[in-house]
Amino acid sequence: MTSLQNSPTLHRTLLHNTSPQKHVTSRSSRRDAISFIVKAAQESFACLTSQDRSGRRQVITIGTTAPLVFLFNQHSYSFAAENKKGYLPVLDTKDGYSFLYPFGWQEVVIEGQDKVFKDVIEPLESVSVNLIPTGKQDIREFGSPEEVAQTLIKKVLAPPNQKTKIVAAKEQDIAGKAYYQFEFIAQAPNYTRHALSTVSIGNGKFYTLTTGANERRWEKMKDRLQTVIESFKIFDV
Repeated sequence: MTSLQNSPTLHRTLLHNTSPQKHVTSRSSRRDAISFIVKAAQESFACLTSQDRSGRRQVITIGTTAPLVFLFNQHSYSFAAENKKGYLPVLDTKDGYSFLYPFGWQEVVIEGQDKVFKDVIEPLESVSVNLIPTGKQDIREFGSPEEVAQTLIKKVLAPPNQKTKIVAAKEQDIAGKAYYQFEFIAQAPNYTRHALSTVSIGNGKFYTLTTGANERRWEKMKDRLQTVIESFKIFDV
């Protein structure tokens, strides 16, 4: 698979987004802006969505514990362990983000994804983080939560042959930074996935964290998955 760094589409994205410009507020301009992000993201999400379609783990497991590539801060780890039992922390000081994931999930490698953890028994229970370079400064430059959710779900987060439905979409302000959170359902011929996503912008990147579970396990998992979404934070690096 061609890497995102070598993608001509991504180069056009960077060229477009890093050009000096005023804030864009028109609806058509917002659609144009987010379409660049979508084109760059589609390739990197292809492996993850194809894996979900098959329902099998077509990935390389590299360990049952948090690997050395994660840079854990001892204080952050203790704080998370004390306040969120049943979760493990991820602190990425290179790309500037952190989150919690349920204890027992394993890290797997999927090309194009920055981080992926998943349950080895229930393959639809997972969390993934994706990063796309952008020249935008605020997620609101791409439109409303509903507009961004609709575009990402239909173009990136679910295969085109799946029926999708947005359950809810909202904006949150965390420490002065805007995050969009949305809940959606993606229905395939042999399964239905209920998912949560949060997106934001920082450090010149468009961040997307998505987690979910099989619909039949949603009631059991929804609170745990909500904790994962709420724990996602971006910080300056």
